[in-house]
Amino acid sequence: MARDALMDYDKALELFEPVLGFEVHVELNTVTKMFCGCANSFGSGPNTNVCPVCIGLPGSLPVVNEKAIESSVRIGLALGCSIAETCRFARKNYFYPDLAKAYQVSQFDEPIAYEGSVTIELDDGTSFEIPVERAHMEEDAGKLNHVGATGRIQGAQYSLVDYNRAGVPLVEIVSKPIYGTGSRAPEVGRAYVGAIRDIVKSLGVSDARMEQGSVRCDANISLRPRGQKELGTRTETKNVNSLRSVERAVRYEIQRQAAVLAAGDSVTQETRHWHEDTGVTSSGRVKSDADDYRYFPEPDLVPVTTTADVVEALRATLPELPLAKHSRLKAEWGFTDLEFRDVLNGELLDVLEATVSAGATPQAARKWWTGELTRLANAEGVEAAALPIAPAQVAELAALVAEGTITDRIARTVIEGVLAGEGDPRAVVESRGLAVVSDDSALLAAIDEAFAAQPDVLAKIRDGKVQAAGAIIGQVMKAMRGQADAARVRELVIERATGN
Repeated sequence: MARDALMDYDKALELFEPVLGFEVHVELNTVTKMFCGCANSFGSGPNTNVCPVCIGLPGSLPVVNEKAIESSVRIGLALGCSIAETCRFARKNYFYPDLAKAYQVSQFDEPIAYEGSVTIELDDGTSFEIPVERAHMEEDAGKLNHVGATGRIQGAQYSLVDYNRAGVPLVEIVSKPIYGTGSRAPEVGRAYVGAIRDIVKSLGVSDARMEQGSVRCDANISLRPRGQKELGTRTETKNVNSLRSVERAVRYEIQRQAAVLAAGDSVTQETRHWHEDTGVTSSGRVKSDADDYRYFPEPDLVPVTTTADVVEALRATLPELPLAKHSRLKAEWGFTDLEFRDVLNGELLDVLEATVSAGATPQAARKWWTGELTRLANAEGVEAAALPIAPAQVAELAALVAEGTITDRIARTVIEGVLAGEGDPRAVVESRGLAVVSDDSALLAAIDEAFAAQPDVLAKIRDGKVQAAGAIIGQVMKAMRGQADAARVRELVIERATGN
């Protein structure tokens, strides 16, 4: 649907209530795949991490990855779920060219975790509790690579199948219907998927890199007229792989479906594709119901049993969960809502915490990571945390500024040296001769030269026009190559001019 055919967002919310649901797929970072010994690694050459089991050759038999079971239980516990004492795998039958067996080993009526909830917080501090229906284990499918100018199936010359991802362990986290979000539905979607990503990352069970597909979201959206109890027909926007795209996709579908319903037409229950470049969704395939997948118990795998002792032992390994950690650090560091949100939005919490642990003050750590380092990272097209500078080096930089060895301006040059591989900040300061000139005699000599060159400015200062000292200070700083404390230079200029 063309954007000009969409209903105005505010108008859509006047007429209809959005009901959301999310299926978040989390790839586990186990060493091997879910049911075989193939390497579970991202970025390998096509079809190099495959074997008869993960590509479904006749006669091959799967064996469950114990570590994947443990990771799944820990995810369930972090989501506040109950853990099933016994659960089993099932075959989900459907044909896709990247699904070599023509079925996926998943869980149907007996998930490993069920009935939980996740509390999310929006930028303004508003909280929502998102009900979680289940978290179940399954295997990932392969990947289609479309060869052509756009890299998409539309217009591709042909497609190649890479089965490296086939059999990678997944946990699918399914929410219950989410009501009451109103106009904030897109924000809620973004915050919820972000919360899931942060939780699994804190657990250490996933790389949680959405750009690599290790966390993916299917967004279910339906609309119902205001006051109606019956749910509307939902669509499922598949494999949305960034938080920004989740927000945009939810907003787009609300506007699109509202326009369809207002025109007297019906929404089709279907999967839809999200197009990042154009910011629209397009029709995929008619959405199947559970019966269409012909689930039946996986005959080659025995049920999985998790005893209470095992569950409690795994519960003891859970770290402080992200929302609680955020509240604690924000209070400990004394940050405002805006300051802390800047840290979170920049994906800087971990490096900031490490920088503070290395000795920097929270405000100094925030200043350098959200300021100069983020600027340099944006110029390189990378995340600030990915720059080749360690938190301990940033802490050392902050210490050099605090002790007066360098100024903020010089510190930027020091950062360039560290990023260029010239060593730690102190080594860069020494090798480049960047330390602040603290010898008053050298500063006074430069001040006298500046007065000699600008006697009219000297006269103005002596007449009480102290603001004129800026011209002298600037000339002295230039002579010192910026390696002087401007405040100290100002003091000396006033003293020299007035004799006080």
